[in-house]
Amino acid sequence: MIELRGLTRTYDGVTVVDNVSLTVPSGEIATLVGTSGSGKTTLLRMINRLVEPDAGMVLIDGVDTRTVPVHDLRRRIGYAIQGDGLFPHRTVARNIATVPRLVGWPKARIDARIDELLTLFQLDPATFRDRMPHQLSGGQAQRVGVARALAARPDLLLMDEPFGALDAMIRAQAQADLRQIQRQLGTTIILVTHDIEEAVRLGDRMAVMDRGRILQHDRPGMVLRHPASPFVARMLGTAERAFRLLSLSTVAGIATQGSAPGPAIHPETTLRDALAECLWSGREALPIQGGGIVTLTALRASAAQQAPE
Repeated sequence: MIELRGLTRTYDGVTVVDNVSLTVPSGEIATLVGTSGSGKTTLLRMINRLVEPDAGMVLIDGVDTRTVPVHDLRRRIGYAIQGDGLFPHRTVARNIATVPRLVGWPKARIDARIDELLTLFQLDPATFRDRMPHQLSGGQAQRVGVARALAARPDLLLMDEPFGALDAMIRAQAQADLRQIQRQLGTTIILVTHDIEEAVRLGDRMAVMDRGRILQHDRPGMVLRHPASPFVARMLGTAERAFRLLSLSTVAGIATQGSAPGPAIHPETTLRDALAECLWSGREALPIQGGGIVTLTALRASAAQQAPE
């Protein structure tokens, strides 16, 4: 569990993080969303002491991070940033091996971990192990960047706008990959983003920040249904809130028996994506992999139920 207690940071007389307290349970993804300059990145960097707080403390599993040597702390916390941050003159394998080598893992264990992570991220080890970063696509490089952050099996992964440089289609796949892998590994993740859609899709909990303060911290569905202030409501977007709520449920929950023509969708497809597919393709129903269908009528009824109060 990660606990932030009263974290404060001031630059040149301006308080950029103002007495922030936040708890993230182990094994969950917490997303931090807010406008530019709201303090998200500074808050994230105080967790691994890239920035030292003026006041407050960070506890990881009850241990005050101020009592841990900085180099040890950073080796125990994965850190992934926008644009992947790969070392350009190191192969994919050497990039992933960076922290395990620093902490003294034996070569056989490092090699096994490299292949494990590449396989997990659907990158064939034999194909990608010896590639250089410039030989990767944007999506591939971002996967390697996250794999490197996970290499030494950190209990905590910090992510700062990790998918901001990717185009929409690759970004959606990268988000899906991260969610799937996080479920498999059980890693606690704190992810900074300016994208409400990303915060809702990925977060078990989401925190909305403005002017250095957390205005609301709750499950995405609760934040969307019950914004804590007019500012939070504006950030969420009144017209978009119903559709964002559809992103929190999957077609498996409203599937019915039957058959329908066309390509089948995955049972974990969100109601929002299924509705979009129906509207774009002009179909009245979509078949679901493994059996059953989801109908346009059911999707529209679900959308109507999500209308903001």
